[in-house]
Amino acid sequence: MENGYKTLNLYKGVRGIAVKILNRIDRTDAYLDKLLDKELTDNELQSNDKALLYEIVHGVIRNLGRIDWVLTGFYKGKFSKCIPNVKNAMRVALYQIMFLDRVPEYAAVNEAVNFVKKLQGERSANITNGVLRNIIRSKDKIRYPDKEEDLLGFLSAYYSHPSWLVKRWLSRYSAEFTEELLKSNNQKPILSLRVNSIVTNFAEMESLLKSENISFSKGKYLPNFIELSGMSNITKWEYFAKGYFSVQDESTGFSCYLLDPKPNERVLDLFSAPGGKTSLLADLMQNKGEIIAIDKYESRLKILEKNINRLSITNVKTLEADALEYNDDEKFDKILLDVPCSGLGTLTKKPDIKWRRDISDIRKLAELQPRLLEKGASLLKPGGELVFSTCTIEPEENYYVIKQFLEKHKEFEIVNANNYFDKSLVSDNGFVETYPNVHGIDGAFAVKLKLKKEN
Repeated sequence: MENGYKTLNLYKGVRGIAVKILNRIDRTDAYLDKLLDKELTDNELQSNDKALLYEIVHGVIRNLGRIDWVLTGFYKGKFSKCIPNVKNAMRVALYQIMFLDRVPEYAAVNEAVNFVKKLQGERSANITNGVLRNIIRSKDKIRYPDKEEDLLGFLSAYYSHPSWLVKRWLSRYSAEFTEELLKSNNQKPILSLRVNSIVTNFAEMESLLKSENISFSKGKYLPNFIELSGMSNITKWEYFAKGYFSVQDESTGFSCYLLDPKPNERVLDLFSAPGGKTSLLADLMQNKGEIIAIDKYESRLKILEKNINRLSITNVKTLEADALEYNDDEKFDKILLDVPCSGLGTLTKKPDIKWRRDISDIRKLAELQPRLLEKGASLLKPGGELVFSTCTIEPEENYYVIKQFLEKHKEFEIVNANNYFDKSLVSDNGFVETYPNVHGIDGAFAVKLKLKKEN
């Protein structure tokens, strides 16, 4: 027990915990945010240290391709085979050296060297010291692949995206658009709130934020969304517990506003947890009518129930069920199908996704999503409306799913999203399509389908 505590205690302080999290990401399928939440809960860190830990871990993962490109060039031997503690200590130090002005270079190196020495001994510490100091001395001479001769190699290394994904985007978009998209994906995420009008209103929320000297601006496209500047612990604020707002990206709102549920309608949210969209649907319905919120996993439904209780929502009924097996004798007026997807529109907030996904994930999802759409469509009343949405920008998960469905189902028609939103958000086909580099929010897709009354 004592040895276990001793080992655990070696990963102390912000940088030690950062290395511990990065080691886990390297060797397991655990998601970055879950690991980070656990460490923030388990360790008694000051708020500024929590912010720094978040910054370092997200920063390393966001810029991993570029960091590893540089380290590979200076490490004698195969960097990818390096001992995990040494590899991730160097990554943490190099992130601070390359991207954080407030951390002196010598301090970043000394922290890494001392940490490695404690865990791996003198030899590994000397290697760490040598590699990092050589990089600092040669920082202005670091070379990446030549942009003119090897555009794919340059974009992949410099902007830290896997080459298979960059290659896909280059085949679909211009080189300029792709580079801007990669650049936008590497920006620090904007923290945005959705005002819960069941409990409060926009004017009161504005007033409360001003009284706390919190900098904010109105959302770019949708009512009741607010963007915050530099506020990381907003969920600790008393008004979060009182249900005045949800932390929610503006891109998540399009599918709900497009569905346009009315008070007293019967609505199905087929993939509801953790509940951001469910709670917005309830808000739009003025807490009247009925929302059936389904999820496959009880643990996720518990998170949803906690959220709807906090937000004083009373018109939601939760149900643990597999979407493909769910049936209901009574059909629905409106259905939201926010289907499982690759999440490749959300890389600012979830940078680890780009390193976890590959082309086979997109193919698997592209096989599942049409089945989910068929199921959702079968539960709709004649004259009812359905919104299919994702948080990805990949056409196999978006446009092609809808095209294939409409070819088979002439009883459905597209309701043009121009009826609801600014034209800059809507494609020629009438779908909502957002991109981080164009719209300054996550990449998202949504389309509204109406079941004709007479088939």
